[in-house]
Amino acid sequence: MLKQSLQLKLGQSLTMTPQLQQAIRLLQMPTLDLQAHLAEVLESNVMLEQEEPDADDEVELSAAFTAVAPTPQPVAEDESRVEVEVVDQTWADRAGTGSDAGRAEDDEERERDLADERGESLREHLLGQLELLKLSDEDLAVATAIVDALNDDGYLTESLAEIAATLRPGIDRDEEEIERVLMLVQKLDPIGVGARDIAECLQLQLAPLDPATPGLALARDIVERHLDLLALRDTAPLRRATGADEETLAAAIALVRHCHPRPGSVISTARPEYIVPDALVRRTARGWAVELNDRTLPRLRVNQDYAGMLGRGGSSSGGGGGHAILRSQLQEARWLLKSLEIRNDTLLKVTRAIVERQGGFLTHGEEHMKPMILKDIAGAIGMHESTISRVTSGKYLHTPRGVFELRYFFSSQVEGDDGAGTSSTAIRAKIRKLIRDEPPEAPLSDGRIAELLSAEGIPVARRTVAKYREALGLASSAERKRVGTR
Repeated sequence: MLKQSLQLKLGQSLTMTPQLQQAIRLLQMPTLDLQAHLAEVLESNVMLEQEEPDADDEVELSAAFTAVAPTPQPVAEDESRVEVEVVDQTWADRAGTGSDAGRAEDDEERERDLADERGESLREHLLGQLELLKLSDEDLAVATAIVDALNDDGYLTESLAEIAATLRPGIDRDEEEIERVLMLVQKLDPIGVGARDIAECLQLQLAPLDPATPGLALARDIVERHLDLLALRDTAPLRRATGADEETLAAAIALVRHCHPRPGSVISTARPEYIVPDALVRRTARGWAVELNDRTLPRLRVNQDYAGMLGRGGSSSGGGGGHAILRSQLQEARWLLKSLEIRNDTLLKVTRAIVERQGGFLTHGEEHMKPMILKDIAGAIGMHESTISRVTSGKYLHTPRGVFELRYFFSSQVEGDDGAGTSSTAIRAKIRKLIRDEPPEAPLSDGRIAELLSAEGIPVARRTVAKYREALGLASSAERKRVGTR
């Protein structure tokens, strides 16, 4: 028979407190998500308020972005140790504040900067034009059925017989009558919509051109009969098939390539996505200066009026229950502000460590990117790799060479003959440069590129070069030769 007993055991465990969970959640949030989260918190927590930026902050913001202009900088003689300066942050001077508001401009200024976000679809774009043609009710119904049969690229996906079947029994039209309405649809903007194949699409785009345009007749002939030869990127078979001279053929090919193979795609309903850099790096006389872009988030603080009332035990219409709610919101506000400080401190440390190791890239470009993994940064700043992963995900750095995601600076390495590793990013950049500088009539094969890299102390296999070349979207040597000798 089993007996019940009490036992004492000692142990250790990590407890995820609400404060820690919030700090981790804010740490991995991209800027836009964090902006939305803070806006919700401001609406729900009366103990938080937003500080308004003053004029001095606006001047500092303008100067910060001017300082990161991509201008050539002198190269330091000793790059083994890159000096990185941390610029004083405005959020660090305020107890419990996150960062400055990115809403300094008034509503009118911001409205002028917004792009067109109407989100008009291709169908809506075409139907709006059909309403201006003053068609009969039946013709308008047929045209609407044709528009409904177009895909996102503007091509007709149903046959005329299928469109006629969808109109019955309300409207009885034969294929010839539907063809007549289709020709009206094909004259709408963007030109080329309503085509049934790529050849018809290109013909529609060539039709409005002036007949005196050089090479136009040949371009129409190529679209109608020789598209397969044009796709080979070799002009010799096309020249033999058409009998045209080199100058006329070049003009005709230019006309065809000027056409859009997917005209419907120019009418996009996708909203533009903006990248907001989380940190800025610029070159100074002492080295690289790193600062957080603390104007992307609202600068928050505790509402001292409400906090003072609680501290003095002032009266409230809510009684004891109202005081309890306010105290809870005050505690949540302080946790949030502390979590934002932790996020800013961690992001600044990680960015500084990255810039210290990738000073060669910032000065010279991709070919000088050093191999780096999360473990390297974690060891440098004394944090766990998972923390580095959260910080670098969805965060962007504004550099003199452009805006890059922090993840971009991490890459695998290839061991060199001298024992030093070379970043895969640097290898891809070297491959791109070799192909860019190759003679057009004698492009470098993947094997030859591998030999040239090995001569520089970077032993890579031919298949590795092929993999990197394809990832860069570069054609093979045979395809590049056909293009270079046309």
